[in-house]
Amino acid sequence: MIELHAWTYLLVFGVGLFAGLVDSIAGGGGIITLPVLLTLGLPPAVALGTNKLQASFGSVSAAWHYRGAGLVKFRSCGLCIVCTLVGAAIGALCVQRLDSSFLQKLIPWLLAGVVMYVIARPKVGDEEHPPRMSQHAFFVVGGLLLGFYDGFLGPGTGSFWTMLLIAVLGMNFLRATATTKVMNATSNVTSLALFLANGSVNFGAGFVMGAGQLIGARLGSRLAVTRGARFVRPIFLLMAIAVSARLLYVQLTR
Repeated sequence: MIELHAWTYLLVFGVGLFAGLVDSIAGGGGIITLPVLLTLGLPPAVALGTNKLQASFGSVSAAWHYRGAGLVKFRSCGLCIVCTLVGAAIGALCVQRLDSSFLQKLIPWLLAGVVMYVIARPKVGDEEHPPRMSQHAFFVVGGLLLGFYDGFLGPGTGSFWTMLLIAVLGMNFLRATATTKVMNATSNVTSLALFLANGSVNFGAGFVMGAGQLIGARLGSRLAVTRGARFVRPIFLLMAIAVSARLLYVQLTR
């Protein structure tokens, strides 16, 4: 394990706080935290495992706060939690055996499609509408597929969850964000367990950044609850653009 300088813990705490605040509102915190962990000199596998550790603090904190605000009930989405857990475990196992290059090339364009959809429909997610698919069927299909993707690759998972919950189940941005955080927490903790089993986690950086995530996620989810869906939408759009741009930049500069 790489030893980090004392000043870097102040840095990772601040990064975790900011990422937790943004991620709890609109997702995309990983594009802030992962590059920082890699810049500190952590090997890629350790950086990924450490990122899952700190992200678990933020997603669990945000999910718990949204639950307390009455925006999501763990029991009502229990089936989705189970399917997401199974999908994430399979994805995390497959990433060690399968080539992820195809998905890495495809995901930025899918995210760009999400951005264009939100721009073309400026009122999408402002209000709820009747679901276009039964909740149980969506929870099984969405949980397995998006859980798998989060365990296998990860970037943009929150954006895909939020957009599908709005488009298919008819939720507004705020309820969709709350449900997304529950699923993010599930896949983060599942993937983290596998990284821990391989010893690919830097606990010092992970816990300090996680402490920042706890505070940031609490602040961000509180802002989202008090400001409502219209506040969440532009931040969601901004983060979806940022994640897509980051992935495209990585591809083009390799």
